[in-house]
Amino acid sequence: MTESAVSIASHSAVIVAGVDFVADLSGALFWEDERLLVVSDLHLEKGSSFAMRGVLLPPYDTIATLGRLGAVLARHDPRMVIALGDSFHDRDAHGRLSAPDRDTIAAFQLRRDWIWISGNHDPALPSDLGGVVATEVAIGPIAFRHEPTGASGEIAGHLHPKARVSTRGRSMERRCFACDGERAVMPAFGAFAGGLNIRDAAFAKIFQTLGFMAHVLGDNRLHSIAASRCY
Repeated sequence: MTESAVSIASHSAVIVAGVDFVADLSGALFWEDERLLVVSDLHLEKGSSFAMRGVLLPPYDTIATLGRLGAVLARHDPRMVIALGDSFHDRDAHGRLSAPDRDTIAAFQLRRDWIWISGNHDPALPSDLGGVVATEVAIGPIAFRHEPTGASGEIAGHLHPKARVSTRGRSMERRCFACDGERAVMPAFGAFAGGLNIRDAAFAKIFQTLGFMAHVLGDNRLHSIAASRCY
C-alpha cells in the first residue's frame, strides 16, 4: 500500500502482513473477510477503581465505553469479537460491573464468538463473563495479543498510542493506530484510557524506525500521517 505523508478519509485501510483491515473511527479494527472485530484496552470500571483510591472521576466510563462498542457492533455486525486485553482496569473490576452493564455485555455476545485476551491489568478473567479467555489468538498470518513484541503479523494493544501533530498553527494530540504494514498497535478504546506518544522509545522497540503510519482518530474522520511528521 502506498500512502502519502498525510491523507484523510472517513476510515483508513490498514494492511498487516498482507491482510486488509478497516480502521474504524471508533478505534476498532474490522477484518471483513473474517467478519472479525478487534478492540483493545477497554479499561472498564477505571472510574470506580480510581474512586476506591480516593481519586474521584465521573462514574460513567463503563457506560460510555460500552455505548461506543455497541455502535461499532451495529455498524459492522461481526461474527467474532476479540478484545485485546486490559478490558477491565484491575483484577476485581469485573466484579464491580452493574447488572445492566453485565446484561449489555451478554447481549453483545449473542450469536457471535467472543474472545477476551488477558492483559496486564486483567490477567485472570473469570469464566462468568461469557465468551472464552485466551493469552493470544492466531488466525491465518495474524497473531492477536495484548503486549506488542514487534513480530511480523502482530496486532497488539497495551501502549495506547497517541500522535501529536501541528495543524493550522496549533498542536493536537489524538489516539491513533500505529502500523507499518507488518505489525500494528491499536489505540485504547476505553473512555478514560490515557495514551503514549508514538515518538516514545517504547514504539522504537517495535517499529525500529519512523517508517510507520499514525492513523489518527479525528472528530469526524481518520487522518493518516507519517510518524516522522508527528512530534
